[in-house]
Amino acid sequence: MSSPPKDSPPDNARVRAAIDRYWRMNRLVVVVLLVLWAAVSLGCGVLFADALNQFSIGGCPLGFWFAQQGAILGFVVLIFTYAVLMAQLDRRYRSELAAIQNADMEKPS
Repeated sequence: MSSPPKDSPPDNARVRAAIDRYWRMNRLVVVVLLVLWAAVSLGCGVLFADALNQFSIGGCPLGFWFAQQGAILGFVVLIFTYAVLMAQLDRRYRSELAAIQNADMEKPS
């Protein structure tokens, strides 16, 4: 059995717990955004198009607008939202890991 690479994180329960929390939040963000994407693209553009066509934007029925432009704009907004949320999540857990590593370094051997 070979030893772990030198740049691998230490075998620390707090580090593993922080990494697990990070991935749990990451999956939650992805699932929520995928559900929103499905609701906007499939829901507004296809399933609820007839109900939305009672309203209009610039003379176009709202269901048609969602099917043609709204779903694309919604997707772009979701991409931007994902980038912002993941940057915040990365920052938060990077600082948490740094605090754990600093605390481990300060411990007397």
